[in-house]
Amino acid sequence: MCGIAGQFGTVSSDRNVRAMLHVQRHRGPDDTGIWTSPSGRAAMGQNRLSILDLSAAGHQPMPSASGRYHVVFNGEIYNYLELRAQLPDYPFRSQSDTEVLLAAWERWGEASLDRFIGMFAFLLWDEREQSLTAVRDRFGVKPLYYSKLSNSLFVASEIRALHEAGVDRTPNVEAWANHLVLGATESDNGTFWRHVQPLPPGHLMRWSNGHLSIRRWYDISDASGSEYDTRPTEVVLEQYAALMKESVALRFRSDVPVGINLSGGLDSSSLLASVSALQLEESNVAAFTFITGDGRYDELPWVKQMLAATHHPLHECLLSPDEVPALAEEVQSYQDEPYGGLPTLAYANLFRQARSNGTIVLLDGQGMDEQWAGYDYYSAPAASPALVQGAKDRASRPECVSPELQTMATPQPLPDVFPDRLRNLQYRDIRYSKIPRALRFNDRISMMSSTELREPFLDHRLMELALRQPADRKIQGPVRKWGLRQVASNLLPPRVVNAPKRALQTPQREWLRGPLREWAGSQIESATDASQGWLNARVVRSEWNAYLEGQSDNSYYVWQWINLNLCLSVRAGVAHV
Repeated sequence: MCGIAGQFGTVSSDRNVRAMLHVQRHRGPDDTGIWTSPSGRAAMGQNRLSILDLSAAGHQPMPSASGRYHVVFNGEIYNYLELRAQLPDYPFRSQSDTEVLLAAWERWGEASLDRFIGMFAFLLWDEREQSLTAVRDRFGVKPLYYSKLSNSLFVASEIRALHEAGVDRTPNVEAWANHLVLGATESDNGTFWRHVQPLPPGHLMRWSNGHLSIRRWYDISDASGSEYDTRPTEVVLEQYAALMKESVALRFRSDVPVGINLSGGLDSSSLLASVSALQLEESNVAAFTFITGDGRYDELPWVKQMLAATHHPLHECLLSPDEVPALAEEVQSYQDEPYGGLPTLAYANLFRQARSNGTIVLLDGQGMDEQWAGYDYYSAPAASPALVQGAKDRASRPECVSPELQTMATPQPLPDVFPDRLRNLQYRDIRYSKIPRALRFNDRISMMSSTELREPFLDHRLMELALRQPADRKIQGPVRKWGLRQVASNLLPPRVVNAPKRALQTPQREWLRGPLREWAGSQIESATDASQGWLNARVVRSEWNAYLEGQSDNSYYVWQWINLNLCLSVRAGVAHV
């Protein structure tokens, strides 16, 4: 796990790479390395957070045994031991998964990607061909951004690293229009900053002789196919249960302590039960849950019930209102783009406490709602899918945005890749909205505290198997995630299995018009100035006053305005964090 950066094309020195690594040092505080090609066409480096093979043998950039390839790698190849066994003739010098990646590439080339089970973003320089291959994992668990300047290509794990290398900091007005008007946060076509592009999930980028090309190497619609799985239900669920157990077991491969991030819902309970079912020596790993001191939202009672019959020590990570202003600004300096309000801050606080406790790796239960159709709009054919889960009124307030910005908002067209509505909604959430958004938020807040976050339920084998199932294995009457509940019934008590879905929330609504009222109002006033006319100050004030009077149960648009000011002011005023 780490931060990676590189400059390719015209490289006069490694100065820019050093600058990028400097602002990404939180992603890897254990080691830093830089390599420059003798040709002067490549310089790349890594900040290392040591997880596997803690010795100097895991240092990056790492050359292949032949010397042809050099790699900087962010992530984990969880099945590296199995792949290593398939490469008996390779002269391994370390016990790291990075070297397995190199060996696999020398043996199978791009075809090795299909063999990898894991999360990864890496830069692979071919010294013989003088070309770069950059790859991002199937669902985009690990980030990768790039920018072309003159005759050079810059690539890094974080946007702010590219800015540090000289890429223009000008906001991307179109992205902000889509966010403020439509509530959109993710796009394959750009970021919230001009000249900075994301390499989309499941894509591969090549750079050679100044020519840049990008293509897709994985998409879950292709991998799962359009045909339903017609095998008996019990056979499918038995296979899923076995894969779920294997996926969790693989993610316990670590040379540093592993913990689990818990809420009180079905997904977290399934994760905890899977860990306990493995009967590993690590079965008493620490559990972490965030709380706010508000019984209407805190999941603590359910978490304690889950842990009652286990040996897992529980760490309660409290977020209080007085922490929010400073933490919101700090988190923004690492996020670079809009993020998800108080829940994101609560998670950031959790990762910080985990790190201080000595836990370097955390497992999380992300992905089950998208696999097994857990959101309410999945079972309401006439409903419009909400971008903001749990909001009962409009998420955004377009009338608060300038007319010019309103006209610039253009919804991203989403393809119908399946013949049925349900799987198209699932695909949208997996590929374009909920999963990319959650992964971006969580990568930044985990790495902010130099901790690694692993997502066992985003194993592509689980995702593909679940997506192939017909609707009646996901939704039966009022029961959503039916298939997962059947699997969980062998692991969990009925009260957990049958509990309805609860949106994981914080008292953001109450705090913003309560103890954080003055801070929020100040941020909103500043946002109308910082955005230089994007917001209609008069209408914003009217909506803010209506919100303070309790006329809305939705605080999403209020956070949008606060976040707008945080994003523009933090990025304008911070060069080194």
